[in-house]
Amino acid sequence: MRVAVVGATGLVGSVMLRVLEERNFPVDELIVAASEKSVGKTVKFKDAEVKVCSVADAVKQKPAVAIFSAGSAASKEWAPKFAEVGTTVIDNSSCWRMYPEIPLVVPEVNAGVLTPNHKIIANPNCSTIQLVVAINPLHLKYRIKRIVVSTYQSVTGTGVKAVNQLFAERQGHEADMAYPHPIDLNCFPHGGTFLDNGYTTEEQKLIDETRKIIGDQSIMVSPTVVRIPVIGGHSESVNLEFESEFDINEVNEILRSAPGVVVQDNPATNHYPMPRFAEGKDDVFVGRIRRDVSRPRSLNLWVVSDNLRKGAATNAIQIAEYLNAKGWLR
Repeated sequence: MRVAVVGATGLVGSVMLRVLEERNFPVDELIVAASEKSVGKTVKFKDAEVKVCSVADAVKQKPAVAIFSAGSAASKEWAPKFAEVGTTVIDNSSCWRMYPEIPLVVPEVNAGVLTPNHKIIANPNCSTIQLVVAINPLHLKYRIKRIVVSTYQSVTGTGVKAVNQLFAERQGHEADMAYPHPIDLNCFPHGGTFLDNGYTTEEQKLIDETRKIIGDQSIMVSPTVVRIPVIGGHSESVNLEFESEFDINEVNEILRSAPGVVVQDNPATNHYPMPRFAEGKDDVFVGRIRRDVSRPRSLNLWVVSDNLRKGAATNAIQIAEYLNAKGWLR
């Protein structure tokens, strides 16, 4: 099994290497590729130092699978070139997500859409992944009509520059600004770039990707994305309106038995999901499960997950695990 990680020196790429090792994915030969400025550097994998090569050199080695976290421009250029030599690409950028012929996959939700003929597979946005893992089991039972979701997103979703900005500000130093405003002791309702309709690109992703993954274009989605000064993961306040009436005890049982979900919901002991607990874990944590007292057939949830792991690296590697279990990676 020859495995390539493209963008291996970046924040998500480094987590991908860690998750590959932790989950014991069957890597016989690892190819680490990055931009020209990183070629010749080394990264650590399973106690060995692996030299970084160019993306072009990685293509020539014809890996069975290439896991991308190198940005949309690199994915647009290089994913088809890998696919042409028979490599299956799992891409973490937004480049391919909304192409109708490209599957957008969260394994717990819609792995069944995959076939051996799919050579480019899109990994969803981090905030979408944790949302659909939490709500899809409820959708299957009660049918969701409308979702109102507000995200409270970690600076790690923006990258190393944003993390450095946060800690520089916290130490009272001048920061190289990743954001248009200070982030320490602050939050702002701005993720991505603003669109003509007043929403941001991050908010539009939540609308489009949720519908595509769940497979229901009729679901109404009203998102607000907020950036907050934390590093452990993304949090989401989620309000669901169902077509059918629900029993709150049954909702709890559905969530407790859902793959990839861990329920943390005991107000008496102040037990609920938090980024500082979710950091470094692969699950989606759900709590504050309660009926919406203002509307019929409506439910409130609080959903937290590590955006670098389940929201990016882990989800991509779970896709690779599914393909490998099917015998489709060669």
